Amino acid sequence: MSIKLTLWLMLGIVIGFYVEIAPLPPLVCMIVLLPILYGVGKKQPREGFPIFEISTALLVTCLGILSVGLATYKTYPKFDIEEKHTWKLKVREVLKPNDFSQRYFVDVLAVDNEKASGQVLLSLDKDSILIAFRVDAELFVIGKVETIQPPLNPHQFDYKSYLQKQGVDHQIRSDNQAVLPIENASKTLVGLASNFREHIISKLKTYDFGTEELGVIEALLLGKRDDISESTYNNYINAGAVHILAVSGLHVGILLLILQFICSPLERLPKGKTLKLILVVSLLWSYAFIAGLSPSIVRAVTMFSFLAYAMHLNRPTNSFNIIALSMLFILLVKPLFLFQVGFQMSYAAVIAIVWIYPKLQRFWFPENLLVRKVWQLLSVSVSAQLGVLPISLFYFHQFPALFFISNLLVIPFLGLILGLGILVIVLALFDFLPSFLVTFFDGIIHLMNSVIGWIARQEGFLIKNIPFDSVQLLLGYFIVFALVIFLSKVSKRKLLVLFGGLVVFQSCLIWSTYQTNNTETLILTHRSRNTVLLHQTGSEMFVYANDSSNLGSIVNDFSVAERIQNITIKPVQNSYQFGAKKLYVMDSLGLFPLEKEYDYLLLTQSPKVNLERLLDSIQPKIVLADGSNYPSYVKRWKRTCSEKEIPFHHTGEKGYYVFDNGND
Repeated sequence: MSIKLTLWLMLGIVIGFYVEIAPLPPLVCMIVLLPILYGVGKKQPREGFPIFEISTALLVTCLGILSVGLATYKTYPKFDIEEKHTWKLKVREVLKPNDFSQRYFVDVLAVDNEKASGQVLLSLDKDSILIAFRVDAELFVIGKVETIQPPLNPHQFDYKSYLQKQGVDHQIRSDNQAVLPIENASKTLVGLASNFREHIISKLKTYDFGTEELGVIEALLLGKRDDISESTYNNYINAGAVHILAVSGLHVGILLLILQFICSPLERLPKGKTLKLILVVSLLWSYAFIAGLSPSIVRAVTMFSFLAYAMHLNRPTNSFNIIALSMLFILLVKPLFLFQVGFQMSYAAVIAIVWIYPKLQRFWFPENLLVRKVWQLLSVSVSAQLGVLPISLFYFHQFPALFFISNLLVIPFLGLILGLGILVIVLALFDFLPSFLVTFFDGIIHLMNSVIGWIARQEGFLIKNIPFDSVQLLLGYFIVFALVIFLSKVSKRKLLVLFGGLVVFQSCLIWSTYQTNNTETLILTHRSRNTVLLHQTGSEMFVYANDSSNLGSIVNDFSVAERIQNITIKPVQNSYQFGAKKLYVMDSLGLFPLEKEYDYLLLTQSPKVNLERLLDSIQPKIVLADGSNYPSYVKRWKRTCSEKEIPFHHTGEKGYYVFDNGND
């Protein structure tokens, strides 16, 4: 029953998020459905039309819509969005800083002394900040609210969509001079936990840990990845072991097994099993507090608290219902978790392990103890990878083929590392951490980094840039499901289902290849201090750029999504013929074209040109400016085009531009 309820709740969350329904309509529907549900539940016969089941499904779906509406509900007083205002904000989460700014998720408490509610992204100039603010800090900020900019280039990571799935639609940019911290701000449990985690980190920094090792320790034990170097983090990604650096299901699951073993003597006492359950769950939540009560750790501890209850009941067949119940509880409190990659991968891995691992153990059960343990570890790793593989390919477009090596070499010792790490934290808090333990633990982490680094360097086993869209994601899970069902009990019908899934998947690949081979497009992208044109003809792409070393991820993102096989980089030319249309590119030299009547005029590298005269000369249908121009020039050109009633497209404002070849 809990599985069905969870599925209906998820449907309601999806509808509520994408349709953007206010809280009132679903609330009214629930009020109407409740008495109907009560009456039908008493009178409906066992056989007949399932009115009770349908009413329950509608009620839970409305509950999902309502939960999203409440999570994203905002109340702001009327104000001019173009002007600066005084915002009273409370820091909810400290984000990892980038090269330019320190960022925070903040709750809006008031605007110009009028009560308000909502969430925004606060970006403060990194150079002007003396001390980064912590969770629960309250601030007065003078600034102008802005909408989050959508991606400026094709197939670029959509940061706007990502923030919307965090419940954030706007941002405020400011600097230290326009920020006034409020003393004696109110405290929350999450803030206390976050500050306690920072206290632990400050204690660990007083000991002689290596820089790289301390960064990994902070991530491994406390869930803070800010101090890990980019090279080390990429090594863990390429080795298929990045989950080790995220305090989530893996860590909490191992900790649960350790606590179950340590607390097992309590079962001999009267009511000992209940006492053991309470103690284990309390210790899990204590660890969550130590790790800062971040969303990922709260998610994992909630899930494994339910699993601890399932272990207490000693009913393995009830595991799926318990997992669904934990998901139901989490989504009721935090419905937007459904759209987070960590949430999706955590539950996909746990469900796959619970479902596939027992089948692999029944498939082969070695008599040799060592071989059996290796097979068990490999079975867990393969089960989890099958569960997350389609999601991983969809989001990250790569597959580390040596994931089982990294898991076999690290996971068996992860319990020891976690246990020893928690001991190190406790001793450091009491200033009683001996130097030999610091050296020993530092050496273990250094060895783990070295092993992961060696695996990551085997580049031949890292498959990158795998095109994988949403249709392939759904078909991928269908194939995994059909494969496991078929291997569980071989039959012709199950083989046909599996074969059908593979045929449909392959047909989609063939269709995608056909579409790619029949595609020709020319795109002007946005890149600061550079001009980049992408000309795709089938599976081949010509990249025209002024600076080939300043392309960022534009080419890679586009080539993966569009299944490009060959890429050729060339310098930007002054004119292009694209189908029936002509494009003229004017650079810093400001040379007028010899021909007349171009369809498109592209201004690059801030040419000092009389635009009115140029427009009268070539009479373009549209004028374009990219990221290589000075902002002051762009404003002047925009004003001139407006006076001439000629469309103007600036990539820094409107994003990339797709040229029409005029052949349609």
